[in-house]
Amino acid sequence: MKRWIKFPLIGLAAVLAAAAATLAFANHRSQSRMTRTVALPAYALALPEDAASIERGRYLYQSRGCTDCHGQDGAGRVFINDDGIGLRLAGPNISPGPGNVVAHYKGEDWERTLRHGVKPSGQPLLVMPSEDYARWTDADVAAVAAYVRQMPPKSGGPAVLQLPLPVRVMYGLGLMPDAAERIDHGLPPPQPVPEGVSLAHGQYVANSCLGCHGQLLSGGKIPGAPPDWPDAANLTPGAGSAMPRYASATEFRTMLRSGRRPDGSRVSIVMPFESLARMSDTDIDAAYLYLKSLPPRPVGR
Repeated sequence: MKRWIKFPLIGLAAVLAAAAATLAFANHRSQSRMTRTVALPAYALALPEDAASIERGRYLYQSRGCTDCHGQDGAGRVFINDDGIGLRLAGPNISPGPGNVVAHYKGEDWERTLRHGVKPSGQPLLVMPSEDYARWTDADVAAVAAYVRQMPPKSGGPAVLQLPLPVRVMYGLGLMPDAAERIDHGLPPPQPVPEGVSLAHGQYVANSCLGCHGQLLSGGKIPGAPPDWPDAANLTPGAGSAMPRYASATEFRTMLRSGRRPDGSRVSIVMPFESLARMSDTDIDAAYLYLKSLPPRPVGR
């Protein structure tokens, strides 16, 4: 074989072999990361049964994104199904019915799942957006658990987690962190703040935006999102911010409930409008006040 042909072929073969080895390693590593143990101390959490707590749990369940993955009835639902890339995700049944995954949950298990993104077994919950709930108070974590526990029983099954090879490779290489990696597990539980249109309550409400819009709320690529999803908007007053579109809390409230901007254009359907539309005026107005108070930051994490 001519030398000028032989050497490039040898180089190509080496590159292909290295690529195959990297893919194999990353795929194997993804399995290890999915089944790793996240060590957390048990956190005693009493689960209430009073009507006020259950009503608070109902409100949070319906307005903070729980229905997007688990459905209004808690039986679970498919929330991503992209046959083009082989990605299918479905939330599990968490109602008290047959096939539910929380039948033996105690208070500490609910706390670990919601705040830390970790199963009772210690393994990470890969698609649980616990970074949105990590700063919930004890009372709110317990209220959601109390509401779910008294739901009418529905039949369902475990979560569906069908990931295409590129996603497994990215996860295996650490390019796609799960919620348990993004959460600071050493932070103490937050203390309650009075509910009202205030900066303190607005910050508490805006914690539910962190999973998509980032810890600084400056938007950018959503971690773990399908490749065709748009970037999350910058919610600070910085360059590229979405907030100048909303001159008042009323306009901001209308957008969250209609999915449309003041000019009539539609906001990306990636936004969980099914849940956001159920937020109270107080929560929305407080969040608007807080977002308007943030220091300007450029788009991205």
